[in-house]
Amino acid sequence: MEKYTYTIGRRKRATSTLRLFEGKGESLINDKPTKEVYPSDEDQALLFEPFVFVESEDKYYFTAKVKGGGKKAQLGAIRHAIARALAKQDKEYKTILKKELLLRRDDRKKERKKTGLKKARKAPQFSKR
Repeated sequence: MEKYTYTIGRRKRATSTLRLFEGKGESLINDKPTKEVYPSDEDQALLFEPFVFVESEDKYYFTAKVKGGGKKAQLGAIRHAIARALAKQDKEYKTILKKELLLRRDDRKKERKKTGLKKARKAPQFSKR
């Protein structure tokens, strides 16, 4: 049984549970390789950004389970969980990641629709006569 650091990351409606392992291995998201889930280079760069900032790209790998939200929100949730796990690993990492604002949770969610309105804030067109 390998030793790992367990964390939860969130963004909008997406929630990710992550296990961060030390050593070499393949990172998986919902039991699929990261390249399969996020094939674009931009998404890959965002996903592994916490590792780049603490200069430990090849020192760790992870397995993540993520649900809820959309693709980008899930990416943000995994990124948040990675940053939290790295912060748990080393106090120096925490200061670096905090400075880069990666430990901050993005809690913006879609506002609920109100009665009498078309959307959360959009009112029906007003007619004077």
